[in-house]
Amino acid sequence: MTIADKMQKPNTVLDATEFQFSTKSHGLIPKGLTFSAVVIITLMLAIILFNIIRGGIGTISWEFLSNPPEQGMVAGGIFPAIFGTVALVILMVLAVIPVGVMTAIFLHEYTSPTSRLTRLIRVAINNLAGVPSIVFGLFGLGFFIGFIGGGIDSIFYNSQGPVWGQPAIIWAALTLALLTLPVVIVSTEEALRAIPQEIKEASYALGATRLQTIMRVIIPQALPGVFTGSILAVSRGAGEVAPIMFTGAAYYLPYLPTKLNDQFMELGYHIYVMATQSPDVEATLPILYGTVLVLLILTFILNFVAIYIRASMRKKRAHAA
Repeated sequence: MTIADKMQKPNTVLDATEFQFSTKSHGLIPKGLTFSAVVIITLMLAIILFNIIRGGIGTISWEFLSNPPEQGMVAGGIFPAIFGTVALVILMVLAVIPVGVMTAIFLHEYTSPTSRLTRLIRVAINNLAGVPSIVFGLFGLGFFIGFIGGGIDSIFYNSQGPVWGQPAIIWAALTLALLTLPVVIVSTEEALRAIPQEIKEASYALGATRLQTIMRVIIPQALPGVFTGSILAVSRGAGEVAPIMFTGAAYYLPYLPTKLNDQFMELGYHIYVMATQSPDVEATLPILYGTVLVLLILTFILNFVAIYIRASMRKKRAHAA
């Protein structure tokens, strides 16, 4: 008689040794599957990183990092793409963090969880998180460039050519800000939920208004969560190509973007161009691997800066407490 048959019959005594063996055997299966999945994913990541490092480490040099592309992108460097990527990420963070934090504070502090407005906003956030990135690019092209930029040109520059109604770094940054907005809102809300209610009540008991409590108590307590959202936003936004193809990225530019309405080169789009539109893919393969490696390193550096700032703020808050 099997263990299952014994468990189904109420008058049958199940031996303790058999029960423990059955419990352990059922627990080993999910653990084994989980461990196998972790090993497979880790090996895949290691293989990809090894391939990128092996193919790109020989290309990395000061000339490669400081010079523009030359000879149809089969020679030279990638400095304009590095500069454009850093500028794009900085503008994106400056745009998405205030909006995301204010939205999370509004949902958590000023609205009822059961109100129709709150449910509508949360449905919109969830749907926004599931929209493909190419749709954000088309939206940025139609709304930011066509509507806002074209409207500015028609009001202030009606006698000239397009000034703001054209692809530009500011429109690309705002498009990526929309793309990463749900990440910032969710992470900030989680940080706000983690703040003890006693701290808020103590602030109110001391005579502070809701705005004073938010500005001097809640936001400082939630800053580590805000930086977590910014880290995730940087990680996603730095590698996106589809949203910026229509809103600002250029195939090649002989100059660096110095104004908000300038176009720019970007590492992710530069990789896409070299992999799909280069007249000699084999000649650009070392530069392609080197560009991918630089993009990974740059993303890691931006993440580590945010992580360091977050850790420093947690340390200062711990000392203050």
